[in-house]
Amino acid sequence: MSPIPSESEIGRAASILRAGGLVAFPTETVYGLGADASDPTAVAKIFAAKGRPQNHPLIVHLARIELLPLWAAQIPPAAHKLAAAFWPGPLTLILRRAAGVPDCVSGGQDTVGLRIPGHPVALELLKAFAGTEGERRFSGVAAPSANRFGRISPTTAEHVRAELGDAVDCIIDGGECEVGIESTIIDLSRERAVLLRPGQITPAQIAAVLGAEVESPDAAAPRVPGALEGHYAPRTPMNLVPAAELPARLTALRGQKLAVLARAEAPEGLKDVYWQEAPRAVAGYAHELYASLRRLDELGCDLILVEAPPAVPGWQGVSDRLRRASSD
Repeated sequence: MSPIPSESEIGRAASILRAGGLVAFPTETVYGLGADASDPTAVAKIFAAKGRPQNHPLIVHLARIELLPLWAAQIPPAAHKLAAAFWPGPLTLILRRAAGVPDCVSGGQDTVGLRIPGHPVALELLKAFAGTEGERRFSGVAAPSANRFGRISPTTAEHVRAELGDAVDCIIDGGECEVGIESTIIDLSRERAVLLRPGQITPAQIAAVLGAEVESPDAAAPRVPGALEGHYAPRTPMNLVPAAELPARLTALRGQKLAVLARAEAPEGLKDVYWQEAPRAVAGYAHELYASLRRLDELGCDLILVEAPPAVPGWQGVSDRLRRASSD
């Protein structure tokens, strides 16, 4: 059973955010490292704690949809449709930013990423933090994943403590994150829907709501979190291996200290290899993915081999994370 933070814990965390501090909190995707999105000094603490490049944009988390016009200058009908269908939930919308949105939040771009998270603890914190509907200050919390930049995202409070420790003023423990990978990001800033980061919500689901296909990004697409080629990575080198090639790779690497993450059971007679069986369904796999990679990373192996997931649309989010985490 997930921990339930008390009202006083939520209130204390909201006060820390209002005072310019950092609060790590659970969302349905991963744990976020939050700061008052209207305060550049507070937001700078996020970049310092994570070691994050200054031009890398952040996602602003809101308590309610009525706050959207404080952060977005243009809200197309498609945004309202997707918000009605998927918020609160693991979907981030990229919109034209409103005047006054700090450059440090947008990465210096004319767009901003916005979402309403689908975790009860996150929503309680955001509601406690938020001011009146007409007040930008205390209306949004900028919150990338609460880990060192480029490393494995945290899905428990303990992951945050182990990685960021005293760099965070407060960590709210809300148990394990349900989804386990970051939100789907859809760009609506250019009069069409473009997928910039896959997640649990699929392009087919987006298209069904909009009545139009979701496009792939082009060179002019806005920069968004998690889009660098190297990301979500363990410190141990990691290779993605097609299932049919896994036995041959194990044979070729005999003598090295190996860890394997696969959806199949370990072969009989396998020696000197740490084998972790992963859930076969995509929801369970995504939920356990980052915790599994952290566990394998702590073994001190020479190499982590991950069985490549199925090349089907429902696995797009997981495949994206594994590809970026791989050092092939």
